[in-house]
Amino acid sequence: MKARTTPERLRRVIRDARHPVGPPPRPTRSARHFDVLLALVVGVATLHYAIDNSTQQVPPGVFRHVPPTGPEGLALMATLALVASAALVLRRRYPLAVLCVVTAATLLTPYDVSRLTFYAFVIAVYSAAVFSPYRVATLVALAVAVLLVATSGNSVKPIVPNEYVTLLILAPMAVAAVGLRTWKLRTDESRARLSALEREQTEALRRAVEHERARIARELHDVVTHNVSVMVIQAGAARKIMKNSPEQAADALLAVEAGGRAAMTELRHVMGLLTMDGEGTDGGGDTADPAAELAPQPGLGQLETLVERVRGTGLPVELTVTGPLGPLPPGVELAAYRVVQEALTNTVKHASGATAAVTVECRPDRLRVEVTDTGGRPGAGATAGNGRGLIGLRERLAVYGGNLDTGRRLTDGFRVEALIPLETP
Repeated sequence: MKARTTPERLRRVIRDARHPVGPPPRPTRSARHFDVLLALVVGVATLHYAIDNSTQQVPPGVFRHVPPTGPEGLALMATLALVASAALVLRRRYPLAVLCVVTAATLLTPYDVSRLTFYAFVIAVYSAAVFSPYRVATLVALAVAVLLVATSGNSVKPIVPNEYVTLLILAPMAVAAVGLRTWKLRTDESRARLSALEREQTEALRRAVEHERARIARELHDVVTHNVSVMVIQAGAARKIMKNSPEQAADALLAVEAGGRAAMTELRHVMGLLTMDGEGTDGGGDTADPAAELAPQPGLGQLETLVERVRGTGLPVELTVTGPLGPLPPGVELAAYRVVQEALTNTVKHASGATAAVTVECRPDRLRVEVTDTGGRPGAGATAGNGRGLIGLRERLAVYGGNLDTGRRLTDGFRVEALIPLETP
């Protein structure tokens, strides 16, 4: 990086001096009232001091046009005292302007009555250091003001008994005030950043909790709805044929048992994902098998088992797989599996007597899953759904950039199609 030359640095300093490093001061009502009271106290005290010293002579050569004594001398001192003290009313709103006005009044003050404006000058220096947002301009103005006031005395009678007293008092005060102002600004900025970060973290945590709740709700809906629907249909069939065909009823009850076991296995898996501490329990309170809880989520390899379970309810299902089902992301396979599961569950519940067809087509650039049925009558105990299952499928597919298309077929029946883009190698 090219080093900056001295003129470039000077131009940069001058340019930066015109820009504030913080927000402009906005004094509160109580602060304004305090400044008015401070100006009034300083003004009364300095006027009293001017009256007490109105008989003192003004050194010749400084105010040659002003008589050294009498009413005119008192008017001069009163005017300087009032100007210096009245300017303090605006010390928070316009700190640099107040410093310039009070410095000028201090330089014009007769040597013998230097305390007339000295205290107002101290307050103006402090105010400029604390409240001015123009850091560079403030530092320059403070240095110039302190230097002028410190060196404005003569060899006979300085402004203070020792000209270094001003520097010893004002310079550390100015440095301390600048440090206090900088520390306050940084503290306020740090507090604001911390508050903003806490709000962002709280909002991110809230969104994460909502997303996790929605994900768990989708998983539970897919698991419970499918398996319980199959179990209800099998149990209803067993009840109807129990007297006339006990063997077929036993087969239906075995299917109910198998569905219940499948539901418990998937529920354990969902609960295992929530706990991940190896302390999951089964429905009876016994410790569940950690291997079962942490088993992989179902995917395209389990479609045949899913179809066989649905066929056990009496719904003829045809499964067609086209293309090589190569290694796919687990989330994509789970989403495709849930599409088939939800569609077949809806067919079992709302299209009794229909036949269904499941088509899985895998291409290098996309995965297509389609489930159709020929239409039928609602099954026993079927109720109008609230659409949560299809909404959950759309949300699940949207994570992977997929979309879901559902609707009735022209030849009667219902069709569900999911398209999931795949990343080409």
